Amino acid sequence: MELANQIQAWLYAGHTSIWVLFVGIILLSYLLEDLAIVTAATLAVQELMPMSAALFAIFVGIATGDLGLYFIGKSAQRVRFLRYRMFQYRRVRLINRKLHQNAFVTLFVVRFIPGLRTVGFTLSGFLDISILRFLAAVIGATSLWTVLIFGSFYHLGNVAWLKDSHII
Repeated sequence: MELANQIQAWLYAGHTSIWVLFVGIILLSYLLEDLAIVTAATLAVQELMPMSAALFAIFVGIATGDLGLYFIGKSAQRVRFLRYRMFQYRRVRLINRKLHQNAFVTLFVVRFIPGLRTVGFTLSGFLDISILRFLAAVIGATSLWTVLIFGSFYHLGNVAWLKDSHII
């Protein structure tokens, strides 16, 4: 948490280029997605970063973080003990079958339910969900998620910014 706060403070300092802000938002999204979204929206509202660059940085950070979870699950397949323990339970075999049948919808929904993302995306890699299905679901859900959340904070920030600057 302390590292996330330091990155956020560094981003707000405003003495950096757009590319450094872009990378900083991506790194912050790996630690705390919500804080990264709020930070990117704030930077865009304060015109320290173009809105499109801030939105794209959030998207890249979230999507690559999700892909990282997938590959953590994929690499966990190599651990014989985990494979044995996971597939000896009937419930895990049922989850495996259901996830393969409805991969896109399940992964799309997992993005929007707090607490399921890490487990769902890591399990997708472990259970060998197709990378193309995974990417399609993640890109679609992440696009919707970032536009909704970033857009909300950006709009609220603009309203507050305008009221504080006495333009309205």
